[in-house]
Amino acid sequence: MKALGLLLDDIQTAINADQILWKRHTLERMLQRSISRQQVKQAILAGMIIECYPDDHPIPSLLLATGQPEALHVVLGYDANTGLCHIITAYRPNLTHFEADLTTRRIS
Repeated sequence: MKALGLLLDDIQTAINADQILWKRHTLERMLQRSISRQQVKQAILAGMIIECYPDDHPIPSLLLATGQPEALHVVLGYDANTGLCHIITAYRPNLTHFEADLTTRRIS
């Protein structure tokens, strides 16, 4: 997988160019969670990569996070061949699954 900083640059370039694939299921879940497309875009532009899933198929994916006060997590896949960012899901992290910084996953 590409170095995380360079990968994040590519992802943010795709977001700024509106090279985004929004799946129907993703949009439905975002609606249920009161998360807008603009909030997801802002989270990607301001966020940091906290987990990588290089073996995901059909393309590798990762978890991006923004900090408090409006913490938001976005799982996305980035297709380097097409330059397209696939939004998988977005949610507000909670203390059940993450430490107080809302970026470090709790070990159960």
